[in-house]
Amino acid sequence: MKKHPNKHIRDAIEFALQNGWEIVPAGKSAHAFCRLRCVKKHTEHQMSVWSTPRNPELHAK
Repeated sequence: MKKHPNKHIRDAIEFALQNGWEIVPAGKSAHAFCRLRCVKKHTEHQMSVWSTPRNPELHAK
């Protein structure tokens, strides 16, 4: 998978992967970069990672 252009969000994605989350690639027409989902497939434990958030540092938190 390609790397996110913002270093804070890249670090947050890496942290999530190391702590039991998986990356679900976004569709081609989506504004999201990807989705992070709990490896246990809980639908309430997932979030979108945006390609160009207004405040990348806050989005990474």
